[in-house]
Amino acid sequence: METPKYTGKIFEIFDREVERDGQKKFTAEIVRRPPGTRLIIVKDDKVLLTKEYRFEIGEYDFRLPGGKVYDTLEEYKKALTSGVNIVEAAKAGAIKEAAEEAGIKANNAAFLQKSICGMTVIWELFYFLISDFTQDVQHLEQDEDIQVVWTDRNKAREMCLDGSMKEERSALVLLKYLENKF
Repeated sequence: METPKYTGKIFEIFDREVERDGQKKFTAEIVRRPPGTRLIIVKDDKVLLTKEYRFEIGEYDFRLPGGKVYDTLEEYKKALTSGVNIVEAAKAGAIKEAAEEAGIKANNAAFLQKSICGMTVIWELFYFLISDFTQDVQHLEQDEDIQVVWTDRNKAREMCLDGSMKEERSALVLLKYLENKF
C-alpha cells in the first residue's frame, strides 16, 4: 500500500508499508521518478561521451548521452498501469536521445543493463549499446549545452575512475563495458 505525501511534475514521495522476514513491518519513505536512458555509442576503438554543462553541479561533466523515457511522472504512471514494456519504451527513448544529444541516427540499440538507484529511491536507468549508426547533427533543446567527444577506450576507462564522469553509476556501467563484462 502506497500513501502519497508529495507529487510533483517529475518526483513523488510516498510511504510504503514494508514487511521483512515475513513478520517485521515498517514504513519506508520512497521517492520515485520516471526512468532514464544512457547510451554507450561505439565506433572502431572509440566511445562517444558528451561534455555537458550541468546546473546541479555548476560545471561541465563528461557523460554518457541519454535522457528521460517519460517527460512527466503522470506519463510514467500511465505507462505502468497500461502494462507497457518499459525496456521497449526506454529503447525508443534511447534512439531519440542519440539523435538529439549526440547527432546519431541509430539503426539499433541493444539493451545492456538496468541500474537501480536504491531501496528508497526508485530511479531506474536503462543502458543501451549503439554500434550501428550514421552520423548526423545534434538537435539540442534551447537550454542544453552539449559537446560530442569521441574518446579512445583507455582515456574513457581513466575518466570512469578519476571523477571526470560525475554520474558514478554510468561510469561503472561504462567501465564494465570497457572491461568486456557484458
